[in-house]
Amino acid sequence: MRKRDTQILNALGVRKKISVQELADLLRVTDVTIRKDLSVLEEKGMIKREHGFAVLPTSDDVSTRLLFNYETKRRIARKAAESVHDGETIMIESGSCCALLAEEIVTLRRDVTLITNSVFIATFLRSHDSARIILLGGEFQKESQVMVGPLVKKCTENFSVEKFFMGTDGFNERGAMSGDMMRAEAVRDMAESARRAIILTESKKFSQVGVVQLLPYEKISMVYTDEEISEDASKLFETKGVEISRA
Repeated sequence: MRKRDTQILNALGVRKKISVQELADLLRVTDVTIRKDLSVLEEKGMIKREHGFAVLPTSDDVSTRLLFNYETKRRIARKAAESVHDGETIMIESGSCCALLAEEIVTLRRDVTLITNSVFIATFLRSHDSARIILLGGEFQKESQVMVGPLVKKCTENFSVEKFFMGTDGFNERGAMSGDMMRAEAVRDMAESARRAIILTESKKFSQVGVVQLLPYEKISMVYTDEEISEDASKLFETKGVEISRA
């Protein structure tokens, strides 16, 4: 993603709604240039447009969450993308960090295949000609734009990959947690088809707790996070045998 796109998203993350003229003045470009930028971001589902304004989406979907702590999530995604090689097939779950990871991968790597249950990610990457995407079947969960339910399990049984990348809503003594039972079930089903389950998350999630277990610590190979992770959280993962990589 271009630097100017990042600046627009950062501005929206703070202001929620900002005019084309304000963005043009802020970034020192023309109104025409800003409108073109906004068209691209809207096509990706990252913003909405009103007459003369760019607007933060109001629902709690991936495109909305993408804008919060965007720079931190981008750094985490970029770090995790270093572990993916040309020609590799990976599995990736929905979530804002995972969406940015998917974009990094198809931008930096060649002949990579992404297996996902995320309609958002498939749409997010549709302008990348190099991206080969396999979308898992299932019941469409509109708000989160993911496929869930027993068909996800049926589909994942046909694959075997080295790496599965996933997000999380928090952690507790049992492991990674989620706030959505159906999505948690889909994640567990996908993890069964991978040799390594890898979490991408901001450090603030270590102080949050979900209500449904995603994966126990013994099934988590690695966590990519930012430098703000606490010493207590780092020690917990060390005792559980989970590797931490800071971006």
